Amino acid sequence: MTCPRDTTKSRAGSHNYARGFPMRAFAFRTHSGVPVTHRAAHKMGAGSSRGSVATRASGVPEGLSDGCKGAPVPEGVKLPIVCGEEVMAPKKHGTTDEPVQQNLRWGCEWKTADKICSFNRHYAEFAGYWATTNFLQEVDRDGETTYYDSVTGKPLFVAPRGRSMEAFLKESKAHGWPSFRDEEVVWENVRCLVNGEAVSTAGTHLGHNLPDKSGNRYCINLVSVAGRPA
Repeated sequence: MTCPRDTTKSRAGSHNYARGFPMRAFAFRTHSGVPVTHRAAHKMGAGSSRGSVATRASGVPEGLSDGCKGAPVPEGVKLPIVCGEEVMAPKKHGTTDEPVQQNLRWGCEWKTADKICSFNRHYAEFAGYWATTNFLQEVDRDGETTYYDSVTGKPLFVAPRGRSMEAFLKESKAHGWPSFRDEEVVWENVRCLVNGEAVSTAGTHLGHNLPDKSGNRYCINLVSVAGRPA
């Protein structure tokens, strides 16, 4: 996923895991109050088909944003839990056995979710997409929310944990995607590849791990965790 520029030095000692936004100029605020650029809003559906998966001249599927490279996982760390490529091996429906669920939570768009979850290792929903859904209107502001795999309905993240909802939303707004920390991950169902790609054990692409000075930060597509419990 395309992420805000982060020049924080990681534990591994490298810089600039994420490229800067490709969007520019004419920022405005959605009904949720989150700033979204004019170009980003157009690509997310204002005047175009948000759910289309046609490929643009740039090679990026229509309706998605170019991705960024996750941070390589250093050897010997306890978290994230690392898996091999076999988890993302071809299955009946891309990298998963089934398509994403119908009627995803928060009004997430099905075609975009299915493309990102099951037929993708790199691309992402656009920065700020999550704030254009019903998420901010419907999420529990007083307690924890469980985020379920959009394919299997298994729990993947529970947030906020170890911080306030205000802190969780502030960090997610700053980075453009829901951002989870180690203690908010349901490790029974989540893994990372050595290149930092975050996936479910069922083969659903979730996003990427982009550590900062506070530790691992899992930058996750909302469409990947908008499932309903199995």
